[in-house]
Amino acid sequence: MNKTQIGKAMRLGMWLLWAAALAGCAPAGEALYQYSTIPALMEGVYDGELTLGELRRRGDLGLGTFNALDGEMIVLDGAVYQATADGKVRRAPDGGKTPFAAVVPFRPAAGGWRYDPERDGASLEKYLDTLAPSANLAYAVRIDGTFRNVMVRSVPAQRRPYPRLAQAAAGQKVFELTGVRGTIVGFRLPEYLAGVNVPGWHLHFLSADRAAGGHLLRCRAEQADVRVMEIRRVELQLPDTPEFRAIQLTGPKHQELRKIEK
Repeated sequence: MNKTQIGKAMRLGMWLLWAAALAGCAPAGEALYQYSTIPALMEGVYDGELTLGELRRRGDLGLGTFNALDGEMIVLDGAVYQATADGKVRRAPDGGKTPFAAVVPFRPAAGGWRYDPERDGASLEKYLDTLAPSANLAYAVRIDGTFRNVMVRSVPAQRRPYPRLAQAAAGQKVFELTGVRGTIVGFRLPEYLAGVNVPGWHLHFLSADRAAGGHLLRCRAEQADVRVMEIRRVELQLPDTPEFRAIQLTGPKHQELRKIEK
């Protein structure tokens, strides 16, 4: 081996050591994958180029919406469900597209918790806060249970020129379900991510028979099994569309967003 070859080998060895060191320093755990941002959705960017098949490869639990803002998305056990404003739910095809979604490969902490309102004496959301103690971390949650009542909503499909989200949400359809079994999925994100996603709890519901669901407004559980996953990595993919490139994003609008969510 001549000097040139020895030099190349040494440089390759140093590069491999550097790469290994970076890998050793990489954050542990699964990443929350998010496509687009809530401020963009609020401004009426309702068409994205990400397919649902691509989204499913990024995670098996999550939520979002569909192009033209056509209903509420529930991602559960790797399947994508679409809860539309007519009160129906269907399995969404891989070829469909989304303007906003967030998913994670759900790997909850070992075990889990059983929520009992008679014993725990708190609302389900307050109970969840006790399982997500750090205000600076993100959490994913899955709740399987029996509910005395569940109130969900869905927003109907919009037509171009698209209105802002506050205007579109004014036409939402609200459904109250009673004596229903089902699953709640979603996330709690820190306040400092308000310019990217919904701060606090953002939850969607799907009934066990896959016949009803939507964005969760409120619920009253009889009992529920809760599993929580701590998230310390967030991957954000921005749309490559003319609408996203041109929209004026001026930052989070906390009060307006909270009105829409509630």
